[in-house]
Amino acid sequence: MRSMASSASNRGIAAVVGVGPKLGRSIARKFAHEGYTVAILARDLGRLSRFADEIAREEKAQVFAIRIDCSESRSVKEAFEGVLSLGFVEVLVYNAYQPLPWHPPNFTDIRIDSFEKSLAVSSVGAFHCAQQVLPGMVERGRGTILFTGCTASLSGIAGYSELCCGKFALRALSQCLAREFQPLGVHVAHVIIDGLVGPPRGPGSSSQRTSVGEQAQSGAGSGDGSMDPDAVAQTYWHLHVQDRTTWTQEIDLRPSSTRFF
Repeated sequence: MRSMASSASNRGIAAVVGVGPKLGRSIARKFAHEGYTVAILARDLGRLSRFADEIAREEKAQVFAIRIDCSESRSVKEAFEGVLSLGFVEVLVYNAYQPLPWHPPNFTDIRIDSFEKSLAVSSVGAFHCAQQVLPGMVERGRGTILFTGCTASLSGIAGYSELCCGKFALRALSQCLAREFQPLGVHVAHVIIDGLVGPPRGPGSSSQRTSVGEQAQSGAGSGDGSMDPDAVAQTYWHLHVQDRTTWTQEIDLRPSSTRFF
């Protein structure tokens, strides 16, 4: 675990699992900007530490880089021992997924170990992570758990049974947890990313500088059809701060260029 602390936070811990150069990093940056101590978790600790340096410097925040392999329950438990040692985990964002080849293999060519690992990362890992933080949230009567889904959460896609089965299970998990724990004060939501997430659009679209509404008015995100991760991160923040009388359980996001049929 590596700490990039530059100022003490007066809020809880936001743990973001599955932090890469796009959405995960943008979500972590957004919560750091809003005053949270942030724990970012992924398999590549070297890259993760660079992200921690960057976010801590830009946001004057505490950022901790912690290695995790979501396909291994022991790794999840050890990683969250580190996360929980930082304090109360008020927010859990589960953004992990198992990368798949761009050109999917035939179903009969998929290896069972590959299928099982995809299931483990997409859904079993989410199960383990949620189990680590829910006791503290229930004890305090507050907390937020946000799961990242995708188009494959809703519809089977030829050649992508590994991804679809894991994401279907993740959606079911989010619904089960919402029904069990929202009456106890824990907001659980599932975010369906229906499109490709591109790189941030640059300083002008950073999450702390430009709102979703402003981007919509300016047409940002419509150029190449990809989604700006900083804009998507805004939705995660809004879900976290929603009033309890109007909690969202599931929301889907897509670029304005998407056509409906």
